[in-house]
Amino acid sequence: MSAVPVAEAAAKPLPGGLGPCVPGNCPDGDYPPINNGGIKYRDNGINIYVGGDFLVREKAAEAEGRVVVLGDFDQDKAAGVSGVYNVGEAGVGSRVAPPVGADWLTAGGDVTVAGGERLLAEDGVVRYAKDASGTIVGTKRKDPDAAKPYIPLRDELTAASQCYAHPEGGTRTPTGTATHAGGETLFRGDNTSMLQVFNVDFDLMGGSGGQEGIRFEGIPDGATILVNILGTKRTINTYSGTIDDSSQLNKLRSRLLWNFPDATSVEVKGTGQFQGSVLVGDQASMTTVSVPGMNGRFFTTGSLTHTSSATGGGGQEFHNYPFLGDLPDCATAPATGEVKVVKTDEDGGKPLKGAEFELWRESNGAAGLQTGGDDPDTKVGDPCVTEAQGECARTVPLGTYYWRETKAPKGYERPTPNVFGPLELTEANATEGVSVPATNKKKDEPSAKEGLVSVVKKDQDTGKPLPGAVFQLWRETNGTPGLQRGGADPDTAQGSPCTTNANGACRETVKPGTYYWVETKAPNGYELPDPAVFGPLVLTESDVALGASVEALNRKQAKPDVHGSLTVVKKDRKTGRPLAGAVFQLWRESNGTPGLQTSGARRDTLADRGCATDGRGRCAFQGLTPGSYYLRETAVPDGYVMPAKRVSGPHKVTGHKPAKDVTVTLTNQRGGGKKGK
Repeated sequence: MSAVPVAEAAAKPLPGGLGPCVPGNCPDGDYPPINNGGIKYRDNGINIYVGGDFLVREKAAEAEGRVVVLGDFDQDKAAGVSGVYNVGEAGVGSRVAPPVGADWLTAGGDVTVAGGERLLAEDGVVRYAKDASGTIVGTKRKDPDAAKPYIPLRDELTAASQCYAHPEGGTRTPTGTATHAGGETLFRGDNTSMLQVFNVDFDLMGGSGGQEGIRFEGIPDGATILVNILGTKRTINTYSGTIDDSSQLNKLRSRLLWNFPDATSVEVKGTGQFQGSVLVGDQASMTTVSVPGMNGRFFTTGSLTHTSSATGGGGQEFHNYPFLGDLPDCATAPATGEVKVVKTDEDGGKPLKGAEFELWRESNGAAGLQTGGDDPDTKVGDPCVTEAQGECARTVPLGTYYWRETKAPKGYERPTPNVFGPLELTEANATEGVSVPATNKKKDEPSAKEGLVSVVKKDQDTGKPLPGAVFQLWRETNGTPGLQRGGADPDTAQGSPCTTNANGACRETVKPGTYYWVETKAPNGYELPDPAVFGPLVLTESDVALGASVEALNRKQAKPDVHGSLTVVKKDRKTGRPLAGAVFQLWRESNGTPGLQTSGARRDTLADRGCATDGRGRCAFQGLTPGSYYLRETAVPDGYVMPAKRVSGPHKVTGHKPAKDVTVTLTNQRGGGKKGK
C-alpha cells in the first residue's frame, strides 16, 4: 500500500557539492557506458572519498576518477597476480578521467606500494602528506597539507548520512517498500514522489548467503532514489547490473544513493556491475568491495578495502560515474557556499574561455593575498580553467577568499594586478554565493611585417613533446652561410634564452629574415644533440602570417645498469660455527643523518623487509643500487640472545663494474632456550 503523500523536504546535493562532474571537460548528458575507447572527457570531481585508510588487496585492479584519502593508501596485492593498480584513469571504465596534471590521488598519510608492485597515475599527481614508498608512476608531490581542504567533508558526510536516514533522531518516512523474496529484493516506489525513500533492515543476499537480484519499479522519470540500509553489519551480494547499460538498474545509476548510516561493517560482493553511488557514515567503519565493478561515486567516512573474492577472478574496479540526485536538505545553516570569478573581455564584455585561476583562502591574518614567504595564505584545491561561460567556481567553507589569475586566455594579456578579491563568504550570503569580475585586454597583434619563428622539442623515439629545453634564437646578419656565434663578425643573438613549455615549444615574434635556434641545455634526462643548431628558418614578408618552425629531437641519456649485493654471514661467537635462522632487515641511508633512523617523518628507507640466514649462516641481498646500507637484526637463532648492538653499518655498496659483493660477518652469543625477538 502506498504511503500517504507528504510535503517533501527541500532538495540539496551531497555536502561540498560532491556528486556531479566538475570541469574538466564534462560529457553532455549521460556518461559513456563501460568501454575501453579513447578518453574524450575529463572530470575533476572526487569519485572516491575515504575518511580513514584505503587498502588495496588480492587482485583488485583500478580506481577510476579522483581519489581522496584522509589516512594512508596501502597497496599490497596477492603474490602471483598483476602487481599494477591504476588510479585516475582505468583501462576499462567510463573512460572519463581526471584532468591531466590534476591530483589523481590525495593522501593525508602515507602512500605505500609493496615490493614488486606498481601504482599508476601516469598523467596525474600523487599528493601525500607523510611518506611515499614503492614504485609510483606519476608526479609525486609531498605536501603536509595535502588532505587539509577535504577534512571538513568527513563530518559533513557523517551528518548527512544520519540526516538522510534518521532526521531528528527518528527514521525517515519511506515512500515505498522493499520486499526480500524469490531470490531478489524488489523496491516498489509510489510512482509519484520525486524523492523515493526506502528503508532496509536486512542484508541484500540469498537465504543461504548467495547472490540475489535487485529490482526497482514504480519510480517516476527523473526521481532520486534514496536507499537507507539500516543496521551495524550489512552485506550486499548481487549479480545485478550490466556492462552495457542495458539493464533497468543501470539506467537509475546517476540518481541512486545507497546510504549506510549505522554500519561499522559493510560488504559489497557478487558478480554484478554494482550501480549507484554509496555513502557510509560511520567514521569507524570498514567497507569491503569485491564486485567486478562499482559504478558511481563512493564516499565513506571510514576505511575501505578494495579486494577480490576468494573463489572468483581478479580485475575489480571502481568506475567514475556522477551522482545527480536531489537529496533532503539537512543543514540548519549553510556551512559552505560558492565563490566565483567571471572572466570577460575588457572591451566587449564577452565571456572568455581558457583563463587559469588559483583559489586562495585568507589564513595568515595579514591583509591581502600572500602566496609565498614563511607564512603564506592557503591554496585551495587544484587550478581551475574557465570554460565557455568564462566562470570558475568552487564550493568552500565560510571565510575570505581570493582568485589569482595564473594564465590569461589565448590572445589576451594577463592583468596587473592578477589577484581578484577579497571575497567574503558568510552565513548571510552563503546560499547565493559571492562573485567577482575579472577582465582581460587583448594582446597587440603583431605588425604585418612580423611573424613567429618557433622550435618544437620532442623525444626522438616516441615523438612526445619535451618541456625544459633551453634555446637561444640567432639572426643571420653577417652574410656568411650557416651560423657563426663567435669570431670577429658573428651573427646576432635575439632576445633572452627561452625554455620550452609543456608542448615542447619556444616562439619569438620577429621581423622577416633568416634565423637559427641553438639548444644550450637539454631537458632533464636527455642528451644535448650534436649539432645543437636547428635551421636556417627563412621568414619572408609573404609568409609572416604562417611563420616558420623547425622540429628538434633529443635522445634519452643512457642509464648505467650497475647493481651490487650485500651478504651477511652469521656465526657462533665462541666456535665460529655458521648459524641459521637469524633474520635481518636491510635499510638504505636516505635522510642524510648519520646512523640509522627507522621511525619518524625523516626515517631512512627500508630496502628489504627481512631475510633469514640459511644453513651456511648466509643471507644475501641482491640487485642493490650504489649507496650506504645498514643491517638490522630482528630475530636470532634458537638458543641465542639478541646482541646489544642490533644495527651494523653503514656498509658501502659501490657502483663499480664489475660490481663487488660486500660481505659482513656478525656473531651471536648463546643464552636462553627460545628464539629471540
